[in-house]
Order: sequence, then structure tokens, then C-alpha cells
Amino acid sequence: MNDIAPQPPSRRNVLRTTAGVAGAGIGLGALGAGSAEAASTGDAAAAAAAARTPRRRGATMAGVPFQRRSTVRIGIVGLGNRGGSMIDLFLALPWVRVVAICDPVKDKTERAAAKVVAAGQPSPAVYTKGEDDYENLCKRSDLDFVYVATPWELHFAMARAAMLNGKHVGVECPVAMTIDDLWGLVDLSEQTRRHCMQLENCCYGRNEMRVLRMAHAGRFGDLLHGAGAYNHDLRELMFSPTYYEGPWRRMWHTRLRGDLYPNHGFGPVANYMDVNRGDSVVSISSFGTPALGLAQYRAEHMPPGDPSWKETYIESDRTISLVQTAKGRVIRLEHDVSTPHPYSRINSLGGTRGVFEDYPARIYLEPDHQGHQWGDFDAYATEFDHWLWKEHSNPPGGHGGMDYIMLYRLMQTMQIGLVPDFDVYDAAVWTAPVPLSHASIKAKGAPQAIPDFTRGEWKKPRSGVDSARPA
Repeated sequence: MNDIAPQPPSRRNVLRTTAGVAGAGIGLGALGAGSAEAASTGDAAAAAAAARTPRRRGATMAGVPFQRRSTVRIGIVGLGNRGGSMIDLFLALPWVRVVAICDPVKDKTERAAAKVVAAGQPSPAVYTKGEDDYENLCKRSDLDFVYVATPWELHFAMARAAMLNGKHVGVECPVAMTIDDLWGLVDLSEQTRRHCMQLENCCYGRNEMRVLRMAHAGRFGDLLHGAGAYNHDLRELMFSPTYYEGPWRRMWHTRLRGDLYPNHGFGPVANYMDVNRGDSVVSISSFGTPALGLAQYRAEHMPPGDPSWKETYIESDRTISLVQTAKGRVIRLEHDVSTPHPYSRINSLGGTRGVFEDYPARIYLEPDHQGHQWGDFDAYATEFDHWLWKEHSNPPGGHGGMDYIMLYRLMQTMQIGLVPDFDVYDAAVWTAPVPLSHASIKAKGAPQAIPDFTRGEWKKPRSGVDSARPA
């Protein structure tokens, strides 16, 4: 039987305080271009971020466990390519029940509802009445968790509605698109006592979890640098009339110039370096190439009169960012979805004892390797593979199984009543490069201060994705 979670503060009180944050100017404008002189060092960037940190209106959510429940009851908002596939993985977990689903496209909800019934569960409640029907789903009293897989511009409002109605929420990348909204999610999570999580599946990749455990075991020595990316040729998909529901993803290339999708590369490297758990990111400097790729693809593949010919693309074909941490480490981030190249998240980590580089996976550690020749990364599997991958060596689902591993672990923490592996502070940090890289490129690479969303809690070591197996 499910334990009934305590009710969060009233919607009126939370709305009043979050409105105060928005009015304080803690957004892209306030954390925008700035002067290179004012943020020329990590210390200056940290000081600038601290000066703009709003007062905490609730207690920290760092280290706060879920309330234990025998069955986790979820609602799913968005049933396109991502949500329509992730529902299969939720249904593969015997202690999870899909109670409600929402999408304005009726055919998608019908297919999803059929999957739920085929899995032996009662037919879910269906919400299809327009773009705002997710609010009614969030108001249900029989949900513990809301999963959001919709276009990016909707993520903040949907996460906000879930928390205001007493639900924990998990959001696909990125969790929001402005610094104002990231602070809003942090404040709402603290006030409502509900977790708001960026569901970053790449943190649960087998290679990423192995590198994480090796880093924590000291095999790389003192950590110095890391790199992550989302370099993925999406031109064909972004111009496809059927893959996305409308041109929403391509339209972001007409709005921002920076790193639109930093999370897949940033999240794992942040975990390696214990960002928010002993270290903190303090500044980002970004540089972007001209925006040529999508226009050239359109010229070669789209017929005259196609609606895309009305679009002007400004998003840099490749964005390169350097992130500085409080301990002086450097993280390189890359983003490129509009030029031809093989898929790569780079996924690299280096320290005083050696380095790992992915795509393909290779490693060089002292004293294991010598002669400047790469070693076999799989040789470390037996000792350093995470317990999740040892117990689920052939997980179902896409992306090599890391989607399933992520959902299994998240739903496990909710069922047992554990602290989640990541929280709203991680969501905010991993997404902050979206607006800040745009601001830095506009300022010709001037460093931008990354807010301390933890408000100092990062100085306290605590658990993360490198979790111990529950007893």
C-alpha cells in the first residue's frame, strides 16, 4: 500500500515567492554578457555568481530521501519519440504503475494506453484536451511522479505544475531554457519538498559508470580535466515532417547561438569531478562557428515553398565551451547537430595518473600502461563495473540499455525510500550552459558566471550516481 506523502505549501504561497525571484532579475539578462574584466578569473566569476544568488526560501533538497512506497504511481506527459518508447521501460518494472498519460495527439495516447493494458495494468486515465491538459493530470491525487518528455520550451511549466501539485518530477533534457527558470525550479523544489530531476540517461551508460567508479577509487590520480559533447548529425531528422511533432527543435536554431544540449556530455563529467558534491562549476566561456549547416542542408534537400525557407538559422554549427571549477579543473563541452560527422559524446577524463577517452573507448593509466600505447578499457570491467550493470548486464530498451538502468535506479530509490542519485541542483547546473553559452558567444567569449544553485551546499561531500547497492 502506498504511503500518502505530506501536502506541499499552498500554491498561493509558492507562487508569491517564486514571483519574487523572477522579479529580482536573476536571469539571462542579469547573468548575461557582462565584461571580460569582471569575470576574467574563476574567483571573479564565483564572486559574481554569489552576488546574484537569491535568498533561499526553503530548506535544501540535497540529501533528502523519497518517502518509501510499495508501488510507484506515475503520470507521463508527452508520448512522442521519447515518451512513447520510455513507457515500455516503466512498464517493465513490476512495482511501477502507469496511472495517467497526456498528449494532445489522440493517436499517441491510444497507442500508449494499449501498451499499459497489454502489460496487465488497468487502463490509464487519458488527457488529450489541448496543450494545457497536463495541468489536470498533475492535479490527480493518485500520482507520485510525473515524467515529462515534451518540447523544451514546455519543460519548465510542466515541472512547475507537477511540484505545485505535490508530485516529484523527472524531465528530459534540458530542464529549462533560462537562468530565471532554473532558479525557479530550484526554489520550487525546496519550497514544495518535491524532487525535480534532469533525467540524464548518459550518466548511466556502462562506460560512464565504470569511469566514475575508477575516478572515485583514485585510479586517475588528482583529476585535472574532462570533456563531454553532443555531436550528433540531426539534419535529416530536424527536417523530417514526421520524426518530431512539428518543427520545434529546428526552431531553436533560429533563437539561440550557444550549446542547446549540453547535458549528455556535461552530466557524466560533472559526476566524475563531484560537482555539487565537493567541487563547483564557477564560469563558462563559449565560442561558436558560423551557422551554415542547416541552411546548406535545406538548399540541397527541401523543395521551394517548404515552410523552412522562412527560417533564419543563427545557432552555431559547433559550439565549444570551457567550464572552470572551484578547484581549478577544466571541462570542455561541444555541441554540433548540423554538420556531417559520426556520433560522439567525447566522454574524456584526465588526471595526474592517466586519461580515458571514449569513441572508441581507450585508456592510459600509470603504472598499468607504458610506452605511450593505449590500454584495454574492458580489462577494468570486472573490478569497476557498477553494480547496476553487473545485475543488469543485458538491459532492455534503447541507447545501449542506459535508459532502463536510469529508470530502474530512479524507481528503486522511490520504492525503497532512498536519496535520489541526482537532484534539482544537478539539473540546474547541467542545463545552465544553454543560456550562458549563448551570452558568452554574444560577448565574444567573455566568461559568464555560473550560479551556485546549491547556495554553498556543494562544499559538503554526499552521495551521487556512484551509489552503493541497497541491502
